[in-house]
Amino acid sequence: MLVSERIGQFFVDGPTGRDRLEYTEYGAGDAWVVLVHGQLMPRRMHAPLARRLAAEGLHVVTLDLLGHGRSDRPADPLVYSVTAFAEQVVALLDHLGAAQAVVGGTSIGANIALETAVLAPERVRGLICEMPVLDNAVEAGILTFAPLLMAARFLPFTVNTVRRVTRPVPRGIVPFWAGIALDTLDQRADALAAVVHGLFFGRLAPPSTARRAIRVPALVVGHPADPVHPAADAAMLAGELPRATFVKARSILEWRVAPERLDRAAVTFALGCWRTTGRRRRTGS
Repeated sequence: MLVSERIGQFFVDGPTGRDRLEYTEYGAGDAWVVLVHGQLMPRRMHAPLARRLAAEGLHVVTLDLLGHGRSDRPADPLVYSVTAFAEQVVALLDHLGAAQAVVGGTSIGANIALETAVLAPERVRGLICEMPVLDNAVEAGILTFAPLLMAARFLPFTVNTVRRVTRPVPRGIVPFWAGIALDTLDQRADALAAVVHGLFFGRLAPPSTARRAIRVPALVVGHPADPVHPAADAAMLAGELPRATFVKARSILEWRVAPERLDRAAVTFALGCWRTTGRRRRTGS
């Protein structure tokens, strides 16, 4: 799929000064879609889906949130939270001159999409939430990220050594998802500790009462056999959102290695958000 791709940047004000955020645009037009990456991952993880959506006439933007990818990485936990990330999504829309967008995300990116819909409901046309991290993920999240926080804070040489080893590997010679893994491992210990600390001890997602008040159409994708992103959280979210469509992935890897079915669902959903004002949507598959 050949679509235009452009890299841009903008700046946000924070307690540490002005911070630079980088993004990539795919396609053109006024039917905007913003895709938000998972925790510690780069925006490039959504490049295949962004190209697929743009090939259908949508104007897609992938954003490196603060502390991720090629954006600035201040070592201050106070600048990192799901709410702050949602504010960055709104700032991106302001920078682009986009009145509204379908906002989608993976993992913590799904939570950020929900937070954006609560923070600025008039800016959100629809939601794509893949494997949200909600109530049922608490224990697995602690087991996964607490050791990472401890290593970055008290054994920083371990994180910095991994960075020195992985950074020189040319991304063009490895498979796409291997390159994403290498990018995810490219972390500075001080910034990594700040990001994990800020998310670990902050508000992870809007509460259930706020989620139930979200009125835009939503596509919720859940994965089986994924303790960090339990299918129960996705199913719960689909039950809470009044206009949700729930799709069960065949495996945690389906959208990564065999994306045709879920890509098609995302394309149909995003186009529907822009073609109509939306009808009540609730199906299972």
